[in-house]
Amino acid sequence: MKYTTLPNTDIKVSKICLGTMTFGQQNTEEEGHAQMDYALERGVNFFDTAEMYSVPASEATYGSTEKIVGTWFKKSGNREKVVLASKIAGPNANFGYMREKLDFSPASIKHAVENSLKRLQTDYIDLYQMHWPERKTNTFGQRAFKVQSDHWEDNFREVLETFDGLIKEGKIKHIGVSNENAWGMMRFLEESKYQNLPRIKTIQNPYNLLNRLFEVGSAEVSMHENVGLLGYSPLGFGTLTGKFLTGEEHPNARIKLFPQYTRYASEQCTQATKLYLEIAKKHGLTLTELAMGFVLQQPFLTSAIIGATTLAQLKENIDTIDIVLSKEILNEIEKVQAIIPDPAP
Repeated sequence: MKYTTLPNTDIKVSKICLGTMTFGQQNTEEEGHAQMDYALERGVNFFDTAEMYSVPASEATYGSTEKIVGTWFKKSGNREKVVLASKIAGPNANFGYMREKLDFSPASIKHAVENSLKRLQTDYIDLYQMHWPERKTNTFGQRAFKVQSDHWEDNFREVLETFDGLIKEGKIKHIGVSNENAWGMMRFLEESKYQNLPRIKTIQNPYNLLNRLFEVGSAEVSMHENVGLLGYSPLGFGTLTGKFLTGEEHPNARIKLFPQYTRYASEQCTQATKLYLEIAKKHGLTLTELAMGFVLQQPFLTSAIIGATTLAQLKENIDTIDIVLSKEILNEIEKVQAIIPDPAP
């Protein structure tokens, strides 16, 4: 395994992070425990979860992933070996079952943290993130910013003050954002700088060969301000393994089980994936190796978040840690990006 540190900390984290959102729905508790056992054996010491998981979110499975991580901590005694990340859900009209208000008010943040700690059976969370912005902005497949009616009022300082209190209580150690844009990153950084408040260490956004929108604006902030990317969906829900190009059904694949997830289902995604597969074959790589290798080589990346439903998939993903793409391969990737730029925003 290769390691780096969470920006502006001395916390060592693996360049591959285990994503857990399948635990409690696609994966049983036993399977989730097996994945965490295997990942830790392979040197993966960074696990990511969220209060809303498993996914797709529902009242019946709310908090199920954190509970499975918690029972593994209790059974294995491995809490101190893991850098644990979790998240508070932002506004969503369908998630009213989570708490009275889905916002980032002090009451909501404290409520979310306390309940995550109980489910996780731990006294602290190493990295606590806001799952998506409280304000209306372009996230989850919306490419461009659109002016919308929004009752949100600037509360960046209040949010950081709340986190400051939780850090001083020892309940969380560091904070990050997720599904955020350049403006939101800079506002948090501005408040932390001038008000002497906790600084965001990471940003968890989608990043893969089919979605490189992070490079437009946010990567510059990431590099200059030392806010590390936790890139999720590096394989685009399995699309970038090439398995959907074979003609096989794959009935248990995420995009088959949950057809509402259409981000990687467009014809442009299929066309781009075929071109990337040609590059991989030309250079003696699997498409998985090409896709993961590309993400892992980015200078703004702190860790790539992988998700798997089988141990075989998990092994294949972790095995890509030693892939290094040549300049020739990277140039060929750029040619595809120029023809079909970001087909899955």
